[in-house]
Amino acid sequence: MATTTKQANFTLPEDLLEELKRTVPKGEQSKVVGEALRNELKRIKFRKALEDSFGAWKGRRHPELAKGASRFVRSLRKSSRLKRLAGR
Repeated sequence: MATTTKQANFTLPEDLLEELKRTVPKGEQSKVVGEALRNELKRIKFRKALEDSFGAWKGRRHPELAKGASRFVRSLRKSSRLKRLAGR
């Protein structure tokens, strides 16, 4: 699938631009910068999602986790096994 492109005009630190020119062939520079920007935007969005969701699982809202998430998950698995055995 072909991606449409649009020209952008922005500045880069001189040393970074020089390294890009030395390292990446001319016809591939936009692709490399685009991929790097796409990866950085994903990282920024992920970090924001983590920050926004921090503390969402408060103890008062989820008392079943008071003794730890691992213990709660084990109890779910155990009850699942018991239901399966009872259904046989």
